[in-house]
Amino acid sequence: MKITFYGAARAVTGSQHLLEVAGRRILLDCGLSQGRRNDSERLNREYGYEPASIDAVILSHAHIDHSGKLPGLVKNGFKGIIFSTGATRDLAAIMLPDSAHIQQSDAEYLNKKRAKENLPPIEPLYDLEDALSAIEKFVSIPYGLSFPIFPGITLRFLEAGHILGSAQVELTVEEKGKKRTLLFTGDLGRFDRPILRNPDLSSRPDFLITESTYGGRNHDPQEKSLLDLEHVIKRTVKRGGKIVIPAFSVGRTQEVLYFLNLLRIAGRLPDIPVFVDSPLSFNATEVFKLHPEVYDKELRDLLYAGHSPFQFANLHFVQNVSESKAINTMKEPVIIISASGMCENGRIRHHLKNNIADPRSTVVLVGFMAEHTLGRKIGQRRETVNIFGEPYALNAEVVDIDGFSAHADSDALMRFFHAVGENVKQVAVVHGEEKSAEALAALIGRDSDAEVVIPAPGDSVYINGTI
Repeated sequence: MKITFYGAARAVTGSQHLLEVAGRRILLDCGLSQGRRNDSERLNREYGYEPASIDAVILSHAHIDHSGKLPGLVKNGFKGIIFSTGATRDLAAIMLPDSAHIQQSDAEYLNKKRAKENLPPIEPLYDLEDALSAIEKFVSIPYGLSFPIFPGITLRFLEAGHILGSAQVELTVEEKGKKRTLLFTGDLGRFDRPILRNPDLSSRPDFLITESTYGGRNHDPQEKSLLDLEHVIKRTVKRGGKIVIPAFSVGRTQEVLYFLNLLRIAGRLPDIPVFVDSPLSFNATEVFKLHPEVYDKELRDLLYAGHSPFQFANLHFVQNVSESKAINTMKEPVIIISASGMCENGRIRHHLKNNIADPRSTVVLVGFMAEHTLGRKIGQRRETVNIFGEPYALNAEVVDIDGFSAHADSDALMRFFHAVGENVKQVAVVHGEEKSAEALAALIGRDSDAEVVIPAPGDSVYINGTI
């Protein structure tokens, strides 16, 4: 059994791991990379393997850095099956076409500038037809069901607690008279958080592939994050500015709405408009409403009390471009929640372009910003940042509230490992920048006898072997 790491290796985005076992080639995730534009463009157009040689893809969840390369995989010859949970399939059905649309729109916008500079046009990675072809290949499997996907290979999805439909991927393989279990965490969520259930702790794998986004770091308590959000909104409103919140359309947007609604119910939210400016966010929120089976008790109790976190006074979901542009002509304070979460594409860049130089306004960062992304540069409080290739002065206040992150922090990752790791002989630490991956690897090595590796892009690990 061999695993080669093609993405999210010593980095956070572009999750993509190739498992070769029992004569099959199975891809765990197929996500887009984000970061330096030229590097990301190259990584997103290259594969490192023949797409036509892949027998199946197992998708941990629908976030674009885990799923966004699927249409390109199909475009380049993949003809197999894509396995996911039902909610992940429903989200992918709106997210992959939206990704195609964003790429096309961004290419058109940039090509107008390139034409003026006599530069050749850029091409989107894929189009709507490629996205729809990928969606046709999905097969949904419920949580907890042991499902044979190939002779000798059984798949089971377990709750990951990260976003709607997110799953740990457990594969049990019988080969040459031996049975071994591999567990891939995907993106692991947090314990005791609103909306979703806790991560499942039932697996007992021999080999573990674990994310490490927040290795060595812990989140602030929920109440502190709520207080921070309340205070930043109130002081921005007082000085007449806008609150701009970059947030992924799936997961983070819904959680931010949940917390805004808690403040509203408690009378702690100023009476100002809240705009969710992303058609994908609206559609994703509708998908959330279709899957109450994955909600935790806290959200169910809120719903039974007649409070929907996804619908409240002064909340507006923006659908078309003209409505989006109109927000930036408004003079009064507003809250703008828009994608993408790392500020690399989508409408958030237009809102940043219009507000980032205004010292009255505030950019609130509510999630992890990968290295070299626009979101990371804003978080570093650089004097100027480039948006659509042009420099803008960063005069707006910048506030980090990482307590809203949907990723398990260091303590939660170790809580998870202590629960599932009693049989683990090998661990591959992925989906984290080097410092975070090294911190988690050191903690795991301290508490277990497992062989722990931090693979670089292109590295292979042989289960019960060496890197």
